[in-house]
Amino acid sequence: MNYDIEIGRAKRARRTYSLDEVALVPSRRTRDPREVSTDWRIDAYTFETPFLGAPMDSVTSPATAIALGRMGALGVLNLEGLWTRYDDPEPLLEEIASLSGEDLPAATRRMQEIYRAPIRPELITQRLGEIREAGVIVAGALTPQRTQEHCRTVLEAGVDLFVIRGTTVSAEHVSQAEEPLDLKRFI
Repeated sequence: MNYDIEIGRAKRARRTYSLDEVALVPSRRTRDPREVSTDWRIDAYTFETPFLGAPMDSVTSPATAIALGRMGALGVLNLEGLWTRYDDPEPLLEEIASLSGEDLPAATRRMQEIYRAPIRPELITQRLGEIREAGVIVAGALTPQRTQEHCRTVLEAGVDLFVIRGTTVSAEHVSQAEEPLDLKRFI
């Protein structure tokens, strides 16, 4: 059976499911939990718990990455977020959480102001160092647009897993306006 769906000229997609579309039904046979492994691997790194803390300010802080690591999961720090722009981002994170969706233009404007602060390489090094000192696997993420600018800092900080994330990332990007990111350099 072919699950591909045509979505445009020479473009195909595959059907996916969300959690509310899938149900696990117990079967006649069960397994002893001691004989089942939920381990998963990325490259040379093995994790006991099948959870990944997304690289979003609202999900993974350095403390969250450390806590997840101690529980056998992986927390990925957003290296373009508030943790690498401000010495103490907690008050700003609280402010963002309190912004009202009723005045969306004002909330959007305030978020843009907050994220306008520059990314500070020394904070990238500091935040990744905090995670490293805790003895857990260190993972950080950048978008393709910022990877070339900050990759040396990230690698020198001792990141174990370097995530390049984006809504659309291809092996070859063509642009006359800027030098494209060569993913082969980072593999």
